[in-house]
Amino acid sequence: MKKPLPAGGRPGITVRPMPLLEVAQLRTCYPVRTGLLGRVRLVRAVDGVSFSVAPGETLGLVGESGCGKSTLARTLLGLEPAAGGSIRFAGQDVTRARGPELRRLRRGMQMVFQDPFGSLNPCHRIGVMLDEVLRANSPELDRAGRRQRSDELLALVGLGVEHRERFPHQLSGGQRQRVGIARALAVAPKLLLADEPVSALDVSVQAQIIGLFQELQRRLGLACLFISHDLAVVEHLCRRVLVMYLGRIVEDAPAAELFRQPRHPYTRALLAAVPRLPDEAPPAAGAAGPPLTGDLPSPLAPPPGCRFHPRCPGATERCRRESPALRPAAGGAGGGHAVACHFA
Repeated sequence: MKKPLPAGGRPGITVRPMPLLEVAQLRTCYPVRTGLLGRVRLVRAVDGVSFSVAPGETLGLVGESGCGKSTLARTLLGLEPAAGGSIRFAGQDVTRARGPELRRLRRGMQMVFQDPFGSLNPCHRIGVMLDEVLRANSPELDRAGRRQRSDELLALVGLGVEHRERFPHQLSGGQRQRVGIARALAVAPKLLLADEPVSALDVSVQAQIIGLFQELQRRLGLACLFISHDLAVVEHLCRRVLVMYLGRIVEDAPAAELFRQPRHPYTRALLAAVPRLPDEAPPAAGAAGPPLTGDLPSPLAPPPGCRFHPRCPGATERCRRESPALRPAAGGAGGGHAVACHFA
């Protein structure tokens, strides 16, 4: 997060920048019919999540598949309805916005999807897709202006004007993801929601796309919520990291501190699962715990108490009865480290 700025030039008084995105106790639920009688039960995919993103900040979100990361991103953008809580973007409540106001707020938040091919229309040329976005959101531009803007967007993501006339199947995976990023940037957003944007790409192409994200943030001042299961990418790219388990945030910390001294046993288990070369240095003492055992519990029937206790080697009777709150961790190096564990 950016350093606090002095207020009025007076020493000792600082003003923190207002968060660009504020999420408080957000919940997303899906009704599911089960059993012979079709009983309706709720899947709490996102269950009481709270966090904030500052202007220009890169926030990482990690966790196992099925923990609710993508659902959280889709709820922030309004693609999934929120069952409770609030989402405030640039000081305005997204959950209460409707019609033109909601469309205006959505322009400030744009998503880059995991599958670059599935997110593009295979029947349209790249230039046509960019032109559609500009025609809908920039009515002041004529045809020539939209074409010029499309060329600028392609150049911004490292593509040439010749790519305008190509179909998605004529591009490589990295080029398709660049087109997806260009389309997201067409409406000049302040926040990018990147949902596993490099997981479907080759390793060498991943490095190029990560470098592109960093360059775009530097040039455009973008904030980014970067969702990934690749901890090495998150450590390299993000300033702060949220760890999600079964719909809830279990740890929130600066990236450097999280990878050096994780507090939650689930975070330590994730770090232990990172593949390492035989001659690679082991993680710092206490940074990795025993690997995970067992499967992720069903979100239809989450365990009582701490949701991680069936897989936690240090679980006690208190863990089975009492759900831990996300609270500041004692002894954090730079502050801002919170963890949901009775014994962190």
